[in-house]
Amino acid sequence: MGFMGTGGLILLTLITGISLASPTHTTDPVVNLGYASYEGYYDSTYDLNVFKGIRYAAPPVGKLRWQAPQAPPVNRTSIQCATKQPPRCPQSGGAKLPKIYGFNSALGDEDCLFLNVYAPPGAKNLPVLLWIHGGGYGLFGATYDPSEWIKTNENGFIAVMIQYRLGAFGFLSSEDVHEHGQTNAGLLDMRFALKWVQEHIETFGGNASRVTLGGESSGAGSVMLQAMAYGGREDHLFNNIIAASPYTPAMYHYDDEVPTTHYQHFAARAGCYDERLTSKTSIFDCLVNADTKTLQHASANTSTSGLWGTWAFQPVIDGEFIRELSSTQLLKKEVSGKRILSGNNANDGVPLSPPYINTTDGFLSYIKNTFPMFTAFDYSRLRDIYGFWNTSPTNHGPRYDTLGDRGPTALNQSEMATGLQQTIFNIFAETTFDCASYWLADAFSGNTSKESWKYQFSVTPGYHGADLTAYFSVGAHTPTRGFTHAFQKIWGSFIIHDTPVISIADAKGRAENSTVPEGANGYIDWPTWNESSPVLMNLNTTGGRTVFDRVTDHLSYWLRKEPGVRNEFTLADASRWEGGRGDRCSFWQSVGPRVPQ
Repeated sequence: MGFMGTGGLILLTLITGISLASPTHTTDPVVNLGYASYEGYYDSTYDLNVFKGIRYAAPPVGKLRWQAPQAPPVNRTSIQCATKQPPRCPQSGGAKLPKIYGFNSALGDEDCLFLNVYAPPGAKNLPVLLWIHGGGYGLFGATYDPSEWIKTNENGFIAVMIQYRLGAFGFLSSEDVHEHGQTNAGLLDMRFALKWVQEHIETFGGNASRVTLGGESSGAGSVMLQAMAYGGREDHLFNNIIAASPYTPAMYHYDDEVPTTHYQHFAARAGCYDERLTSKTSIFDCLVNADTKTLQHASANTSTSGLWGTWAFQPVIDGEFIRELSSTQLLKKEVSGKRILSGNNANDGVPLSPPYINTTDGFLSYIKNTFPMFTAFDYSRLRDIYGFWNTSPTNHGPRYDTLGDRGPTALNQSEMATGLQQTIFNIFAETTFDCASYWLADAFSGNTSKESWKYQFSVTPGYHGADLTAYFSVGAHTPTRGFTHAFQKIWGSFIIHDTPVISIADAKGRAENSTVPEGANGYIDWPTWNESSPVLMNLNTTGGRTVFDRVTDHLSYWLRKEPGVRNEFTLADASRWEGGRGDRCSFWQSVGPRVPQ
C-alpha cells in the first residue's frame, strides 16, 4: 500500500524495477519513434526533457474528417522540432458562459492530433501519466504544464499531455455520421493516444504496463468513458485512473432527436443542409468538403446557442465504443483498470449552472427545462430529497463554506450562494460531477482485483476547475504551497505507488499545526472506498487571512491567504456527506435513463 520510509522506497525500487531518475544535464534531447524523430529541449529548472508537438496520428482533415484516427505519416529523412506548443483544435465554447472563465470559441487548426511529453533525463521503467484535458468536449488543449507536479514527486513519473478533436469535429453525431463516418471521433483519438503510449513510451524511459489515465471535468468524463469502452473490455491500456470532477452531461443515442437536431443546425450553418435534400450522403459529403473556417464557425455558433452552460457536441451511445449510460454500466461494475482515485470539488455547480435564480417560478422553470423527461413522480421525489419547498427563494443570506458533516449543508448554503440559487448549484453539481465520482468509486470497489479511493477538494473557492492550479502549479498563486505540495504528493503517490496514502509530514505540507488523519508508520489514514461504509477524504485548509474576490456580478467569495494557512484533512462518511449526498446520488442513478446520464 506504499507505507514505507527511505529503506522501503529502495526495496520497492528493487522489487518493481522502478528507477527514480537522478539529475542528468541533457541538451537537445532527441527521440526516434520509428515513424519520425523529434528534438525537444532540456528544462534545467525541473530537470526534465520536454517534447512539445509530437504527432501521434495523421491529420484528421479532408477525407479523414469524422473518421477513426489513422497512423501518423512517416518522416525518416529529418529530425522534427518539438519545442513549441502544438496548435489547438478548433474551439467551440459553452452557451452563455461568462468570458472570464475562458469558455470562448476560437478558430483553431484541424491538424491538431499532437501530444507533449515530460520525461526525466535518463529515465528508465518509470510509471506514466496520460492526461486528458477538460473543456466540455469543446475547448482547450495540451497547454497544462505538469513540471512542478513531477518535481514534487522526485521526478518519479513521466507525463503525456494529449489533444483530441473537439466540438463538431470530434463529437458530431447522427444516423448520417454513424453510417458514413465515426461518431465519438474524439474518444477514438484518446484511445489511439493510449495505444501510442503502449508502443512508444519506452523510448522516453516509461513503463507501458504502468499507465495512469487522468483527467479533469470532461477529461475525467473521458477517463470514465475509456474505462467503460466496449462494455468495460480490458485492453490493458492503463491500470490506474484519476477522475477529478467527471463531467457527465446528458448522453443520447447517436440517432436521437437531440444530437440529430444539432447535426442539422451545424450542417445548415455550414451551408450543407436543406430540408428538400433527400440524399443523406450529399449532406455528409458536403461537410467533408467544406471550408474549415466555415465549419469552425458553424460548430461554435451551434454549441453556444443552447441553455446556460451546455455544449452541443457531446459523446453519444454508439452501440460499440459506448454501449450504455454511465449510470447503468457503472452500477454493473463493468469497467477496465485496477484502481481509481475519484474526486469532486466542493462547489462544482459554479460556473456551469445559471447564477441568477432568485424566484420560485425561475427555479421550477429551470428544473423543468433541465429534466424534461421526468415523470410527475420523479419531480415529487426530487422535491422531497432536496427539500426545496421550504427553502428561501432569495439569495440574500450570509455566505460561508459548509463543513460537510454537520451544520448547514450544500443543499442551500455555500460561499457562492444561498437559498434556491444554491439548490440549483448543488443539483447541477451532483447530477453533472459529484454523483459520477461516487458511481466510479463504487464501480471499482467490492472486487478483489480493484481498489478505489474518494476525496473532495474543499479549498475555497472550490468552484469547478479551481483544483487545476493545485496540480498544474507552474506560475500559480493558489492554493497555498503547503496544500499544493500535499495534493501533488497524493496524486503522485497514486501514479507511482498505486495508492494515494502519503506520509503525515507531506500531508501537513510542512506545517506542524496542520490537521490530518494519522495512521500507522508515519502515514495518513485513508481507507479504500467501501459501498457499505463509504469514506471520503475531505481536503481543505484553514487559518490565515481572508481576501474578498468578486468574479462576476453574480459570484464572489472569500479567499484564504498566507501567512498562517494550514492544511485540514479529515475523513468523512460519504453517504451522509452534505446532508445525505449518498442517497441523492442513488436517486440520480435510479432516474438516469430519464436525465439521461
